[in-house]
Amino acid sequence: MEKALLVTIKFKHVETKWRMQDVAEEIEELAQTCGAEVLDNISCICEKPTPNFLIGKGKVDEIALLAQELDADVIIFSHDLSWTQQRNLEGVINKKTIDRTQLILDIFARHAKSPEGKMQVELAQLQYLMPRLIGKGIILSRLGGGIGTRGPGEQKLEVDRRRIRKIIDNLKNELKQVRIQRKTQHKKREERQVPVVALVGYTNAGKSTLLNALTNAGQVVSDGLFTTLDTVSRTLQLSSGENIIISDTVGFLNELPHHLIESFQATLEEVAQADLLIHVLDVNHPRIYERSKAVFDVLKQLHVDQKPMITALNKIDLLNDLTWLSKLKEDFVNSIAISAKLKENLGILLAEIQQNFISKMASVEIRIPHKRMDLVDLFYREGKVKEIKYEQDGIKIKLNLPKILYDKLLSSKEIEDIC
Repeated sequence: MEKALLVTIKFKHVETKWRMQDVAEEIEELAQTCGAEVLDNISCICEKPTPNFLIGKGKVDEIALLAQELDADVIIFSHDLSWTQQRNLEGVINKKTIDRTQLILDIFARHAKSPEGKMQVELAQLQYLMPRLIGKGIILSRLGGGIGTRGPGEQKLEVDRRRIRKIIDNLKNELKQVRIQRKTQHKKREERQVPVVALVGYTNAGKSTLLNALTNAGQVVSDGLFTTLDTVSRTLQLSSGENIIISDTVGFLNELPHHLIESFQATLEEVAQADLLIHVLDVNHPRIYERSKAVFDVLKQLHVDQKPMITALNKIDLLNDLTWLSKLKEDFVNSIAISAKLKENLGILLAEIQQNFISKMASVEIRIPHKRMDLVDLFYREGKVKEIKYEQDGIKIKLNLPKILYDKLLSSKEIEDIC
């Protein structure tokens, strides 16, 4: 376990609703998620960033002295560092120095499981490191392990800049193929008129727990940041008989680095293609409003902030002050208070989801020939059969069916409408 000294920075000229304490707590949680032992967290308030060290030279000397006293292995800054700043800081402090983006990338590298997820992490790592590969570079010389050096691309970082550019291009092409495959899948869903619901929210808000509660997905959950990187999709049949697809997506973070969003476009495509978003919020977090804004900032970058949305006010089982919940319901439009862990009020949530798609279903009464038992299987799979009678002249069925499928079967004379 590496021993980390954290540096939380606030610039006076930058307006933000995030308190310095909130930034400090989040960078500490990120470091602990990486498996670091946090020795101390230094606060640093500056007028503006300096080109050489990001912060003042006097503060750098103070950090260097404390790092030696505490025998820290790594210094972690809450703000991103340029190559020059990182090199200069390491020259003075004489310790490995990383920034917030490297910390996030390390967590991503730990949690990436699928080939697609690993490709996305590797692309983000290489795009981050590319401007820093100057000459032999201190970063290349320390690729032995520890926070900020982990990941599927670590062996490939030994090659020269031209080779790395080629690797980046290859990764982009491979991920482009993944996006094409996803679009093909989405096209098939559209042809079948299968709606897609995407779970979005701040990391550790409870999206995976909600997916498990709704669909028995068996998704691994833990109380930590970015435990889900790969999109997980499951089919769920509503009480109306309509099948929908619910997808869990990567969690968002305040000021999520832009190139991370670009690298994870293939995964986030699920959000862009969704018919409905469920924004999962942790009602117990003291910065719930700031976290909500951070999520909407990412949704705006994806150009999906205008999609229909239900806000799931999650973790009400941990809430003591019910007046606070009443205020949240007023402040968040179209919100439903739930406990994904205890499966509380999920019926209300499902009813609201169904209401969004009810116009796409048709309640019909039809007759099909006895020889078309394949259609009976189709109706049970794609709709909700209310009543079925096997008569002498055919099979009479009352059911709810997606309108697009009903119209298609009717026009092709596969069924006889007897309503």
